[in-house]
Amino acid sequence: MKIRFWCSLLAFFLAGSGQAQSLAGEWQGVETDPYEEGNWPAVLRLQQNKDAKIFGVLYQEVGNEPAMTVTFEMQGARTESGLSLDHARKLSETGKTPFFYWCDGSITFTYDPSQEKLTGNATYRPIGDCDVGTFIFYRIKLKSPSTVPANTESTLRVSGQDVRWYADADLKQRVATGNTYRTKLTKATTFYLTQGYFATSQSPVVPITINIEGAEASKPTAPAPVATARPAPILAPTPVVLPTVLFKLGTPELLPIAIPALDQLAAELKARPVLKLRVSGHTDKIGEPQKNQVLSVQRAEAVKAYLVKAGIAAARISTAGYGDSRPIYPSPDARNRRVEVEEVK
Repeated sequence: MKIRFWCSLLAFFLAGSGQAQSLAGEWQGVETDPYEEGNWPAVLRLQQNKDAKIFGVLYQEVGNEPAMTVTFEMQGARTESGLSLDHARKLSETGKTPFFYWCDGSITFTYDPSQEKLTGNATYRPIGDCDVGTFIFYRIKLKSPSTVPANTESTLRVSGQDVRWYADADLKQRVATGNTYRTKLTKATTFYLTQGYFATSQSPVVPITINIEGAEASKPTAPAPVATARPAPILAPTPVVLPTVLFKLGTPELLPIAIPALDQLAAELKARPVLKLRVSGHTDKIGEPQKNQVLSVQRAEAVKAYLVKAGIAAARISTAGYGDSRPIYPSPDARNRRVEVEEVK
């Protein structure tokens, strides 16, 4: 978003076209003003309904004042070349002063599928200095096959700008930079990718899972360690967030990163056969509150279904959903799409 000398301008850059290509997901980029200096880093998170209606959240910071932020709910529809969005309502704002404000209006986007790039032109309501803005967004998307041969050098390729690859969700083990990463895998592996392009405090971390095929996939390349550290217990009398049990945007579909934690949870339940569990689902603030309430229940039920399939009696697991009413991170943040578990008597 851009903010003028003493006022702010909000613009939103949204997802583009592509006939069969979904524009749902997380986009990272910037707004600029063709008539003045400055930039306004932004994150756009989008969902798409079955009727091709688009809705989402636009977060922006002032380039030289990251404490000045705004989050807007956006609504719109696909177009032949991309999509068109309108600012629906302001969800939150920080750093507000009497001398600036965020602009709102409509944004028209074009979509470049080869680069996973959105280019947008905003037309704002004529309030103060609000007039126009230009947006550029990119999203990280796997462009090479999601399955590679085991124990073979393979080149993984993704879209995005200034991409960083990490081996861990905490982003402490960087393994590569750039749009390609040549590596040899022996088992299914999840990498965590970020973009350095106009990064903000809300920049998304995108998990990319690469599967392997071939007879060598089951053969370890090195001896197993003599001893491994036992993971810390999950279950507790108070609600515990499962930080890696995350879901695809707008759906109750579990991401692959969720499986190890759910397997550990199932093992703990088997080791304590009289214990009962409560699973609570949550969403971010993208979309309508009523739909988010339903989605949060579906996410809790998805976790329950996984545990039941793993051998836990359904009667031991109760579920609840809280929609978008209990975020634990500033919106928008994918970590709000979560589940919490707690022991119950």
